[in-house]
Amino acid sequence: MKPMDGIRIVEVAAWTFVPAAGAVLTEWGAEVLKIEHPETGDPQRGLVSSGLVPGGASGVNFFLEQPNHGKKSVAINLQHPAGRDVLLKLCETADVFLTNWLPGPRTRARIDVDDIRAVNPNIVYVRGHGQGSKGPDADKGGYDGSSFFARSGVMNALMYGDDPYGPTQPPAFGDLPGGQTLAGAVAAGLLQRERTGVAPVVDVSLLSFGMWVNAPDIVMSKLFEGQGIPKMTRDRLPNPITNRYLTSDGRLVQLVMLQAMRFWPELITAVGRPELAHDERFSSPAAMSENRVEATRILDEVFATKTLAEWKAILETVSGVWAPVQQGLDLYDDVQVKANGYLADVVAENGTTFQLVANPVQFDETPPIVTRAPNLGEHTDDVLREAGYDDEAIIQLKIDSAIL
Repeated sequence: MKPMDGIRIVEVAAWTFVPAAGAVLTEWGAEVLKIEHPETGDPQRGLVSSGLVPGGASGVNFFLEQPNHGKKSVAINLQHPAGRDVLLKLCETADVFLTNWLPGPRTRARIDVDDIRAVNPNIVYVRGHGQGSKGPDADKGGYDGSSFFARSGVMNALMYGDDPYGPTQPPAFGDLPGGQTLAGAVAAGLLQRERTGVAPVVDVSLLSFGMWVNAPDIVMSKLFEGQGIPKMTRDRLPNPITNRYLTSDGRLVQLVMLQAMRFWPELITAVGRPELAHDERFSSPAAMSENRVEATRILDEVFATKTLAEWKAILETVSGVWAPVQQGLDLYDDVQVKANGYLADVVAENGTTFQLVANPVQFDETPPIVTRAPNLGEHTDDVLREAGYDDEAIIQLKIDSAIL
């Protein structure tokens, strides 16, 4: 049995942030009904023709699959009165209403908190925002590239060197972990309802999530106000063995050995420079800090002599923490990824097998079972029959363009 077996979630959301929460909840056992417009569906379905999906229309639309796997697609036109009635009928038996619609569209479609609770007072109403539920920007849209990465300070915290434009955010960099946070918030909302009998309204914004991720930098910025947060170049980091080094084949090794005096002798011996294990320049925290540029230079020279594969074999003997800086393809062969089932096999509708990244939470050491994302409207008929509609009523709703 999964933790959320028996929980029904109605999701009126698109793109990645909020839908990703729904995907996580399916892995935890919930039934998630993804409500989509009968003609357009989730806009991410259109990315198959954008050139971003390998193989085009016949390929795997991973942008859609990752945040929507395991759901049931129910195609309803919420602008049609009969379509809205269908949605409300589904909400009568739902535990959670999950949405990222902005306040204006929610109000116009009459799917705001009071509207949904008019048919189900016990539903947990969950909203994902760009900037939050209050303030002058509450009704403005936001993506992770804007609200999470730029506005929250995450991008600025990652800006080093002379590039005034800063780093480019990877796809869904804030959306997917933000969705995981939102899934946890849904679980907490359900727990509150169980314990108190009161169903809460739950809110998570990409701005607030970005601030949580960037909390140390934000807190320091005030404490160092007027001085500027110290940002050091790579060769001047206080601890040279909490740093990254380039190998002979152009790969990187990241060292995270926070106790420099404890691990320096062991590391420097393992990499072939045992004469430096007790060198006075590196014999105390103060000495190491004073000579950190030299220590970094030495390690740069050492690591440049061997390939990443060679260094991985050598560093296996070191007790301090380190990791190869891996590329996406490396993770398919990572022994820990394989052993723990972090990549899940999924079978597409056309029979193609591909992998999705499973959510990071496991129960009883069991990797989640992941199934493909639904086709647009794939489950409309089945879900409506379960809700009490007979075939004649379903056909009439289709004739009226209220559903697909």
